[in-house]
Amino acid sequence: MQFHIILVSPARPENVGAAARAMKTMGFTSLRIVNSDAHLQPPARWVAHGSGDILDNAVCFNTLEDALSDVTFSVASTARSRAHYHYYCSPVELAAQLIERKAWLSDVAIIFGREDSGLTNDELALADILTGVPMKADYPSLNLGQAVMVYCYQLADLIAQPDQHVKSNVPDQKQYLTLRLRMYQLLEKLNVADDEKLSQWIQQRIGFCEQRDVAMLHRLLNDIEKRL
Repeated sequence: MQFHIILVSPARPENVGAAARAMKTMGFTSLRIVNSDAHLQPPARWVAHGSGDILDNAVCFNTLEDALSDVTFSVASTARSRAHYHYYCSPVELAAQLIERKAWLSDVAIIFGREDSGLTNDELALADILTGVPMKADYPSLNLGQAVMVYCYQLADLIAQPDQHVKSNVPDQKQYLTLRLRMYQLLEKLNVADDEKLSQWIQQRIGFCEQRDVAMLHRLLNDIEKRL
């Protein structure tokens, strides 16, 4: 399973350098930058300290949607109190979620937001799962480099494990996205698309489904669509 670390509009080059150093230390190699050139500024390389190759090979995108266009599963980090959604997993719980997916999904993106404002609700909606670091203090904030290190450390064991071949009986690597779109189309057909709570539940919960659950939901939708 390939991991991509995505930084959305990072403002401080030092933070990008710290993130690159965290990645290199834990064995991660793929860095994607959205709408920023902070990684090209000298302070980023000073702080990266031996992780310049991560910065040199970073791939830039104009939008988060572009950065996720070829990604099969995505995880957005956010502060619990600021998000529009309610279903989260901690870094430890995220690792458990990804162990099951290692055999049938080819890659995962971990998304980190802006230092001052994080990710917008529209950007959070692009992710399959939301995650946050439980805080003991009243001020729920981590430096960007620290946040990247927490997740890289927690997920490093997945990188260390031997790669498994993605199961050939999985026809669509975008099964989560396809399932979500089919669910929304069903809501339209049933004239309940304006049910905000139901739509939010679909957005929040589908990402937690395991492969068998996703397959069964697709099968259920096939039966419902035929009946309709």
